[in-house]
Amino acid sequence: MTVSHRDNDRPVVLLDRDGVLNVDRRESVTSIAQLRLLPRVRDAVRRLHERGYALLVVTNQSWVGRERIPVERLEEINAELDRRLGGLVDDWFVCAHAPEDGCRCRKPDTALLEAAERAWGFDRAVTWLVGDDDRDVEASRRFGCRAALVRTGKGSRVARDRDDVPVFDDLAGFADWLLAAAPPVGPGPSRQQPT
Repeated sequence: MTVSHRDNDRPVVLLDRDGVLNVDRRESVTSIAQLRLLPRVRDAVRRLHERGYALLVVTNQSWVGRERIPVERLEEINAELDRRLGGLVDDWFVCAHAPEDGCRCRKPDTALLEAAERAWGFDRAVTWLVGDDDRDVEASRRFGCRAALVRTGKGSRVARDRDDVPVFDDLAGFADWLLAAAPPVGPGPSRQQPT
């Protein structure tokens, strides 16, 4: 699901979904009832948005390709996640293929990130990809953007072995660090809040 709001003047933060924004379930999130925001995520998203960052979700969702959920339900889950985040996700880029499909969009491959770049025209060299898995780090390396890990989701296991990327307790920790280091880039655009 992508609904592009191209704006070349805004810096971009790329966000993995499960384990970064919401609780990562072993059997994936297959219904809205299973969707749980991680603590402090809504505030982190709001603060990044208020400082002018465009927030683009780039996520592997193989349960569609494995025919465990229909794409329409995935879109409902993503729409509900966006609603819970205050409607502040600017765009969604989803790989719905199964791992065995051999697609180019499934992270750590880069077609999903390339699609985000085409839609938004951001500078890879100054763009962060925040994930909770080694494949997020590898995708960022292949693509040429900056990688950050959070310890939520798989990150609690993965981050122990990584000293080559910045590691944060959660998305709020990343936002604290980024916003302390970066000057304000102006207010984000106002968006209609869901009712």
